[in-house]
Amino acid sequence: MSRLLWGIDLGGTKIEGVILDADQPQSALHRLRRETGAAQGYEHVLAQIVGVIRDLERVSGHSCPPVIGVGTPGALEPDTGALKNSNTTCLNGRPLLEDIQAALGSEVCTMNDANCFALAEALLGAGAGEEVVLGLILGTGVGGGIVVRGKIINGKHGIAGEWGHNPIAGESRRCYCGRIGCVETVLAGPSLERDYREAGGDSVRLPEIASRARDGEPLAAAVIRRLQEKFGEAIAAVINIVDPDAIVIGGGVGNVDELYTGETRACIQRHVFTHEFQTRILRPQLGDSAGVFGAALLGDCP
Repeated sequence: MSRLLWGIDLGGTKIEGVILDADQPQSALHRLRRETGAAQGYEHVLAQIVGVIRDLERVSGHSCPPVIGVGTPGALEPDTGALKNSNTTCLNGRPLLEDIQAALGSEVCTMNDANCFALAEALLGAGAGEEVVLGLILGTGVGGGIVVRGKIINGKHGIAGEWGHNPIAGESRRCYCGRIGCVETVLAGPSLERDYREAGGDSVRLPEIASRARDGEPLAAAVIRRLQEKFGEAIAAVINIVDPDAIVIGGGVGNVDELYTGETRACIQRHVFTHEFQTRILRPQLGDSAGVFGAALLGDCP
């Protein structure tokens, strides 16, 4: 029998579990989910994680393996093992990794959800075959992960790839993290929707704004143009340091077609330190599977 890879993707609203065949990890053998129930507190979330593992045991007929992967919102503080930077705030400051290991009796490999997305797309998805892949999350929040030769770069503080909390010059919105002018306050989906409302538009979601822009509505077109310009400025700062072969964009904002146009590439070109910008900008291939597939792959990474 092939070796099985088990993964958990811990999200703000759902917890998803998967079992993959290590020899053919492109499709799931078993996949299921439960509500996170974050409003009920840390102990409830921990119990839901264990519950997903028990559900996987029942449907698969296998026991939890010696090693599983868990993708989390936020990152572990390397010195203390406590979770930090999570927008599921009941997890912050808690020893999540230690508590999951104690509950399951298995070793847990954990990375933040953006890293899991990046790893899956680099190994199995749009970035397969590229040496350096930058995986971006552009959704309710903004995050990212860096994969080099098939390995996640985690960093000294566990924050490698967290471009969403770099500042953008001239921006003054306060971020939930307490800083001013973070990329997330400009490029996250709710931020773009806020810009449209404040310019005089009605309360609609980003896909509708993008559709109206294509139909020639000036307010919507201005929001999408701002997305392109600010994305170009923000991601160029990362490109100048990492210089990736490919960038894969996940999350709801990543579905906006205009991010993949020549106009957006021109916005990036204005800020990168090279005369010819050649990095490929790609849509993800794994859809909503990327996070949980990446978590499972953690158990296969030395």
